[in-house]
Amino acid sequence: MATTSEPADRLAAFGNQLVDVHLWLREELTRLREELGSHLSGGARPRNLRAHCLAFCSALTRHHTAEDRGVFPVLAEAYPALRPVLDELARDHVQVEEILVRLQGLLDSLPAEPGTDLDPAEARRVRGELDGLVALVESHFTYEEKKLVTALNELGTPLPDDFALRDLTDR
Repeated sequence: MATTSEPADRLAAFGNQLVDVHLWLREELTRLREELGSHLSGGARPRNLRAHCLAFCSALTRHHTAEDRGVFPVLAEAYPALRPVLDELARDHVQVEEILVRLQGLLDSLPAEPGTDLDPAEARRVRGELDGLVALVESHFTYEEKKLVTALNELGTPLPDDFALRDLTDR
């Protein structure tokens, strides 16, 4: 008698795993945006802002790298008609990474000392980069889910563990 932990059951849920990871990343991005927004509006710099940003950036990069190196080639082989979509998503990954690098540089330049006034122009630059990241990531995730979930759920090939970010999402 088969149990629900059979490998085929796990494979059938790759599209669902994608949605779960995206939900977790969206939640983390919202939390980061709230923390940073409060700080940029004159609130105290959250003690863990740098660590939170680094963790989010690392998780997003790992997820996209797993897609580019493991998931997208498997999908392209199984579903050749998806190749233009996969190419577009891979280009998005490059843009996201560029924004993450710029955002991290801006965050590193913000004063860390309590009571230090933020330069309004610097705060606007940080907000602009963060807003751009949020817009691109949300558009990317929505498009990716719309185009890939069904194919991923039908896929019968194992995918890299980083794809699901299990160690970060507890899923």
